[in-house]
Amino acid sequence: MPQDGATAPARDIPAQTLGAGVVKRATLLADGRELIYYDDPGTALGPDRAVDARALAARPETATMRRDVLTGDWVSIAAARQNRAFLPPAHLDPLAPQTPTNPSEIPSLYDVAVFENKSPSFGPALTAAHGDAPAGADAPRDLDDLVAPGLGRTRTSVGRCEVVCFSPEHSGSFGSLTPTRARTVIEAWADRTAALSALPGVEQVFPFENRGEAIGVTLPHPHGQIYAYPYITPRTTSLLASIEREGSDLFDRILDFERAGERVILEGEHWTAFVPFAARWPIEIHLLPHRHVADFAETTEAERDELAPLYLRLLRGVDALYDSPTPYIAAWHQAPVHRGRDSARLHLQLTSPRRAADKLKFLAGSEAAMGAWIGDIPPEAAAAKLREAVASIPEETP
Repeated sequence: MPQDGATAPARDIPAQTLGAGVVKRATLLADGRELIYYDDPGTALGPDRAVDARALAARPETATMRRDVLTGDWVSIAAARQNRAFLPPAHLDPLAPQTPTNPSEIPSLYDVAVFENKSPSFGPALTAAHGDAPAGADAPRDLDDLVAPGLGRTRTSVGRCEVVCFSPEHSGSFGSLTPTRARTVIEAWADRTAALSALPGVEQVFPFENRGEAIGVTLPHPHGQIYAYPYITPRTTSLLASIEREGSDLFDRILDFERAGERVILEGEHWTAFVPFAARWPIEIHLLPHRHVADFAETTEAERDELAPLYLRLLRGVDALYDSPTPYIAAWHQAPVHRGRDSARLHLQLTSPRRAADKLKFLAGSEAAMGAWIGDIPPEAAAAKLREAVASIPEETP
């Protein structure tokens, strides 16, 4: 922010109208990071947005990732993340609109805002807009390069990490949004998925929301993130192997199997939510589109319209299980950018370690060390409780 309480000048940012009447306005922060406003349909906000007039330090160097030769996994060593905000007071919320006393990341009042993380695990990506690769960059050559053998292998962690602010409010989560605002966030997910997938070097795009201090959340502000990885993640690599083993119609068969059983929680015209047959976590919900789509960018207007109120009802049902909000990770799995797009389907995997009102499941020896899971609650019993909780939540429409 300008010094001595001065206000930054405002400017009219060029607008682009997306689906559902959402308006997109893209600009830059003071250090060159991209900031994108997504205005609700019928927003009360005008076209003028303040310029980010902060004096910011140079962006940190792009992190380096190292290959674990025992597993083949790549580990990004992102030391700059040590300096990120940790549970700041409301008046210093870095995701709130800037004020003369709060030099936050977003200059203007907003509905939904997306910006590049100041301390990313991956990125900046290689883009024509930003010129050549960062100095000293040794980006992955291709996917074959990433699986090549050898000790001590490193590559630059090119990619991108973005913060998705669901609301200007200091506290809340996706489940506390209105259906209209939820629809705006979904439109932003689709728009960012398409944009990030087009960046050179990006192999997979992952939108997610961490909710609750028990999960490790360091900001109570309602927000999520999007990671654009320079590789296919281990979880998705395993999924692609399963599809190769089980058949390319695997998701169709899973959906038929679950819809015919007793673990369905909520069902619409385009989406079904259920507790999976082999659930690992005390609370674990999968949400699948009925039609095959590889990612959010491939969803239709009708699918996005239904998802907004349906997903809100699902999240509020999870919170209705107990007298206090439930911590969770809401992970939107999408197909890789260049592989498996005809068979790997967009789907949500929502997981929570909460196994009782005052108890959490901790990953100890078998799960953490060996990846051998032991479920505490039968999936059918979990589904019955979730179904009852969701049924208590009234339906809403945008």
